[in-house]
Amino acid sequence: MKLTVFKSLIFSCLFLTAFFSSFAQTSLKPLDEIDVLHYHFYINVNDTTDVIEGNASIKFELLKQTDYISFNLDSKDASGLGMEVLKVLYNNKATRYKQNGAILTIKVIENDSNDTQSVSIFYKGIPKDGLIISKNMFGDRTFFGDNWPNRAHYWLPCLDALADKAYVDFYVTAPNHYRVVANGSLVEKDNLLKDRIYTHWKSSVVLPTDVMVVGIARFEVQDLGIIMGVPVSSWVFPQNKEAGFIDYAVADKILAYYIKTIDEYPYKKLANVQSKTRFGGMENASAIFYFEKSVNGKQDHEDLLAHEIAHQWFGDSATETDWPHLWLSEGFATYFTNLYLENTYGKNALDAQLIKDREKIITFSTIWKKPVVDHETTNLMDLLNANSYEKGSWFLHMLRRNLGDSTFAKAYKTYYKTFKFKNADTQDFKTIVQQVSGRNLDTFFNQWLYQVGQPKLNVDWRYQAKTLKINISQVQDFKTLFNFPLSVKLLFKDQTSLIKTLEINQKIESFEIPSDKEIVNIILDPNTDLLFDIGRVKHP
Repeated sequence: MKLTVFKSLIFSCLFLTAFFSSFAQTSLKPLDEIDVLHYHFYINVNDTTDVIEGNASIKFELLKQTDYISFNLDSKDASGLGMEVLKVLYNNKATRYKQNGAILTIKVIENDSNDTQSVSIFYKGIPKDGLIISKNMFGDRTFFGDNWPNRAHYWLPCLDALADKAYVDFYVTAPNHYRVVANGSLVEKDNLLKDRIYTHWKSSVVLPTDVMVVGIARFEVQDLGIIMGVPVSSWVFPQNKEAGFIDYAVADKILAYYIKTIDEYPYKKLANVQSKTRFGGMENASAIFYFEKSVNGKQDHEDLLAHEIAHQWFGDSATETDWPHLWLSEGFATYFTNLYLENTYGKNALDAQLIKDREKIITFSTIWKKPVVDHETTNLMDLLNANSYEKGSWFLHMLRRNLGDSTFAKAYKTYYKTFKFKNADTQDFKTIVQQVSGRNLDTFFNQWLYQVGQPKLNVDWRYQAKTLKINISQVQDFKTLFNFPLSVKLLFKDQTSLIKTLEINQKIESFEIPSDKEIVNIILDPNTDLLFDIGRVKHP
């Protein structure tokens, strides 16, 4: 840190040493000190270097009396990468600060006349991560925010945690051959001098930092019109604009389906953006980024668009409180993609995807001995797994079958409306579902979300003396048992069939089903309603 950043403040070396040694080590989530209300991010980028210049003007409330507050901001390291703070103002007055790793600690200046406090953090540097400065597949220079899960602090001073939502404005100055897209509505776009352009985007609702972004690149933009009150646009690279406009045009019918199925769209626009995200898609609020090769003119990434658009409700608006509850985002987006496919292409499309997902879950469970609600995993990237996505989705499918379509719809709609622009955990969702259904679902939630694995069944059956005898054993490796209904389709010799539902509550269950018609075969779970593995089906 350079003493010149303090400008009018002059400190002795002895005082500075005492001051800096007074800072305690702070975690990456300094949420107990302040509640951020509004971020104003001023970002200046150029084509000469990868250095960005920034000013973060942050409004917040103090949650307790304290001498110091902290934000997350990656500091400059020996390699020269990272952010160097140049100056900090607290309520417009210069104040002392300390950068230590990913923590920026700031001295509070007393201000009894203001309940709402503010800091302005002036900084510059080359981002190690978070803002990806690179070239796209056509060799053009691009800048794309890519914050998930907690990488915003590599380029933005912030509280980099899901539970601290805030309004955000981005004010971007860039060379004028670029176009800028970001969260919210376009407030202003202005040419500065002859070679710079200034763009201001504003979000009118609160967002978590993982979905606050800007995209700066050469773009061609197609406006798809107003879909049920929402302006929809496609932002693609000029070299593949025809293909990109074809691929992203499918967003209109996806958006319309979700608005009718869930609730009104929570943001002022929907922009689908070809980008350099490391993920297949990133659900940034109102400005979704897709991997650059998602464009081919064949519309074969319809399911990807459906997944990311579903996140606008589940994950972006109604956000999980913390990462162990990621399934409330990824599981919901996965299942609502399946619901969209079912609505668009029929139940066979839903069943085919569920069977594929079930196979993936079963394979994954052999190597990952953790439940869906996972409080143990600390590497957040590891949570991008079949538990969070496919098993979370399968849980919702079984809940739908358990409650019935109308009650299930009422439950997820009530959950969304209750936690719109807020945070929720699994218990919050469970409370809503139980209130709507009037049922105790402790066992259902516990066994599918907090236990490891799924049932594995050995089935022995025989038809004899006009009676079907079935023995069903749970043989999963885990020490837990599951309670569930198992549908069995009985195939008769006369080529007719009948479905019976068996309630499984014990490790070994035996059933006798009278039948005058000869049974020649049975099919387990004919309607694809249950997450389970088959050990064997034996017929002597």
